[in-house]
Amino acid sequence: MMRVSAGLLAFLIAAVLAAGAGAQTVDPASPPAQVRELLKLLGEPAVHDWLNEESKKLPRAQSQTSAAERPAQLAAERLALARARLNRLGAVIPSLPDEGRHAAALLGGELQNHNPLGIIVLILGFPLLGLGAEWAFRRGTRRARERAEHAPYDSVAHRLRATGVRFAFGLTSVTVFALGSIGAFLVFEWPPLSKQIVLAYLVAAVAWRVALLLGRLLLEPRLPDDKHAPRYRLVPMSDEAATFWHMRLGLFAGWFAFGWATCEVLATLGFSQDAQRLVALTLGLGLLALAIEALWRRPRLHLALHEEPAGRRQREALDWLLTAYLILIWLLWVLGAWGLFAIAIVALLLPVAFSVMNRSASHFLRPANDDVSPAQSASLTTVYVERGLRALIILAGALFLARFWEVDLVQLTGRETPLTRLVRGALSAIIILLIADLAWQVLKTLINRRLATAHGATELDSEQAAREARLRTLLPVFRNIAFMVLAVVAVMMALSAVGIEIGPLIAGAGVVGVAVGFGAQTIVRDVISGIFYLVDDAFRVGDYIQSGSYKGTVESFSLRSVKLRHHRGPVYTVPFGQLGAVQNMSRDWVIDKMTVGVTYDSDIDKAKKLIKLIGQELAADPEFGHQVIEPLKMQGVEQFGDYAIQLRMKMMTKPGEQFVIRRRALAMIKKAFDANGIKFAFPTVQVSGSGAAEIGAAAGQVLVKGAPDAG
Repeated sequence: MMRVSAGLLAFLIAAVLAAGAGAQTVDPASPPAQVRELLKLLGEPAVHDWLNEESKKLPRAQSQTSAAERPAQLAAERLALARARLNRLGAVIPSLPDEGRHAAALLGGELQNHNPLGIIVLILGFPLLGLGAEWAFRRGTRRARERAEHAPYDSVAHRLRATGVRFAFGLTSVTVFALGSIGAFLVFEWPPLSKQIVLAYLVAAVAWRVALLLGRLLLEPRLPDDKHAPRYRLVPMSDEAATFWHMRLGLFAGWFAFGWATCEVLATLGFSQDAQRLVALTLGLGLLALAIEALWRRPRLHLALHEEPAGRRQREALDWLLTAYLILIWLLWVLGAWGLFAIAIVALLLPVAFSVMNRSASHFLRPANDDVSPAQSASLTTVYVERGLRALIILAGALFLARFWEVDLVQLTGRETPLTRLVRGALSAIIILLIADLAWQVLKTLINRRLATAHGATELDSEQAAREARLRTLLPVFRNIAFMVLAVVAVMMALSAVGIEIGPLIAGAGVVGVAVGFGAQTIVRDVISGIFYLVDDAFRVGDYIQSGSYKGTVESFSLRSVKLRHHRGPVYTVPFGQLGAVQNMSRDWVIDKMTVGVTYDSDIDKAKKLIKLIGQELAADPEFGHQVIEPLKMQGVEQFGDYAIQLRMKMMTKPGEQFVIRRRALAMIKKAFDANGIKFAFPTVQVSGSGAAEIGAAAGQVLVKGAPDAG
């Protein structure tokens, strides 16, 4: 009843709109009287307004009803289709012998005029002919391949050239095999069925050879008689792991290729579609067995010999989960849930492809010197290659999903439905995020390389070294700010591409920012203070500073604090807002002043000359000379003390070097003063008066009695 009422209401709405649009052209004499009364009633303004209001409510109610019914309806339909698929597969099993006999009769009738032994010889002869042509090609190009094998492989250009040459030789060998086998096969006249069968298996053999070529190019397994380690392996791994995965991937590719050819042959011989599906699912069990066997028997050389029981249990649990996941993929294939099957395949292979791609790109594009640090080894070429390959992998995954979800990407651009807009928005968001990721990686690589160069500058007396020190301070902060800005902009653009209005989000973020600013005034003060400290160039990474009770060498920055390493080891994390006045002890130069006390009978002029000579020797010393800006010299008499004359000296050195030079200077002063009869003063007690002799004698006796027995 509800559907009839809704339909009637829709008809009335259409009628009133038509009546309103064409009231001037309707002939009142042509329709019946009841219809004329209805049209007259629909022309009333009150009725017209009520129908307009109901027309606004009708699509909303219909959409809510359909939205509530759609998930349950889709689930029921999917379960019904899966149940029907399983019933058909079970029902086709008894008819397989009959279909096999029919296919045998069909093939036998086609070959009844040919010698079966001759047919078998011809079928086996075509692969042998292809292998012979390939052998001749490899023999003719043996010297060229040997020169390519011994080519340099140190730099990126050498590796690129060597890999390209090896791939070209391998692909040409497979092409010669294909021309020798398939080309010679096509020359002869064959019955239609036999021709399609043999051609399908020859194409499968060529596809298998291409898969083996790609596996050998990536993994390069070590041959048993090879004494040298493989150097062309693109994926860095051990020899055992490379041999294992090359064999397993070759078996998987061969089983898949010849299974596909078998299904094509069954279609050619007239097997029903259900029979073809049943055979394909049976062959899929072989693929499942190969995958599970490779999962459980894969090399685990990275694990320790004595693995902890907890780690072993976690690894086994992960293996069981992956096994269950592989079985789930096969079950989705059996049930015909192609959308979920495609998502499961992409979710399994995409992380593996990303990991292999990153390792291969970093290994292949490494610099000639393998001893450099990771920060120096990163290059823009590596970033471009990694991000380009990542984009290709994501594109391949998207096409794979579109194939199984039956999405026509060409027609998708011309449609204007909610689904097409959502899909286009999702693709645009993915492209935006990929571009943002590329921009961030390029920027991060440039900053890291610049930081690695700046860390090599140690001569602080030059203007260039000062700029390098300032870069070491500012670039990490700029890197963090750039990451946050790129992340926020990319997320906002992605949300806008999907169709989400970002205006309210920005307004809400502003309100939240104001609220957070009031509630976190200390953090805001720290951030702003840090910005002004950096703008004023108050300190840099590597400077020794002191602020209040905090002092140490600046190790790193964040947005709100600085890390100070005390010379005794502790690390202080000090917010910028608590620094206050900063005393920087590592800028430009430092004046170190020293004071020594000599006796009153010392020759002051002679002491001054000796100190000057010591300063000249330190300035000429190859170990300390480059650290001395102004040599050591005596400024004169500082004061007359109770027991000594205080001599004041000073020297100017580079910051942080004054302590070592001071210790060396004091040692030289001690030696020079002793050699020239200048005595250092120290406190003494003199006893005088009438009882001085008796006191001295009594003290001597006490010392003798307190001495240990020599015997």
